[in-house]
Amino acid sequence: MVVFVCILLAFIPALFYSWITYWMDRYEKEPRILLGGVFLWGAVVAAGGAFILNTIFGVAIYGFTADPLITDIATGSISAPLVEESLKGFAVLIVFLLFRKEFDSVLDGIVYAAIAALGFAATENVLYMFQYGYTETGWEGVWFMFFLRVVLGAWNHATYTAFTGMGLAAARLSRNTLVKIIAPIAGFTASIFAHFLHNTLAVFAQGEGGLAMLLVVDWLGWLFIFAIMAWAISRERMWIRFHLKQELQNGLITEDHYQVAISPFKRGLATLGGLATGQYFSTKKFYQRCAELAYKKQQIARLGSSAGNTMDMVNQLRAEIVQLAPKANT
Repeated sequence: MVVFVCILLAFIPALFYSWITYWMDRYEKEPRILLGGVFLWGAVVAAGGAFILNTIFGVAIYGFTADPLITDIATGSISAPLVEESLKGFAVLIVFLLFRKEFDSVLDGIVYAAIAALGFAATENVLYMFQYGYTETGWEGVWFMFFLRVVLGAWNHATYTAFTGMGLAAARLSRNTLVKIIAPIAGFTASIFAHFLHNTLAVFAQGEGGLAMLLVVDWLGWLFIFAIMAWAISRERMWIRFHLKQELQNGLITEDHYQVAISPFKRGLATLGGLATGQYFSTKKFYQRCAELAYKKQQIARLGSSAGNTMDMVNQLRAEIVQLAPKANT
């Protein structure tokens, strides 16, 4: 019963935070099956692997030092950042390597990284609420851990791993070989450092003042990532306005379709309106394809043709848009 409640308290908010992350990807939504896959990777593979490896590391350090404090510091500041960011980041790397056509922007890198991390955090929070909450102080401990980790620390893991996603995205969007090598390493290093900083401060933070200082540092990290996301969304809107304007001038889409495609609000209304007319799925797919077309054109303009971005794909998207246009609400 207690474990079941802890699972609900951890996973329901994690899924809600994942939905917020998905919602912020305003124009070209990532495939839900991939997002579900990285969430499950974080919750099962990354969390399970991290528990095993961190435990082995902690036992080894304690066997060598026989000092609980040194063991906690070493595990929290060395093992946890390196092991956990490696395992969470591997989910993003898989998408980057195997599904490159779905990895189109900095925002995509953040979205995949954040959702993998939220899956990880959900499983970790179940452990904390039960092991460090219920077993020590009963239900009061459960609610304390819930408030501390699920409410106050909601976006911590997502923030750390977002740096890995941004590093991979920078490599994806550059022609420079040096950037392709350095950016992922720099992003991964930043994710480890951010994780290290939080865990180290958490060890030494004392009382309400220490907790307040820790929260300020954490929330500044959140704000930084959300600011990057806002910048990425604004830049993507510029891409869409520019590239779809060309398609409007070429007669591929109408002025009404163009005005809806460049506005997330109008796009949402048009999609919802499709429920009443039986055109929900065709409308949703139409505007998704319009966004994909703009993204592919932008990448070809910036990077040239590649396995993931070719004129054949652009022409295929145009053909789909022509077929869907009569069934798309405005």
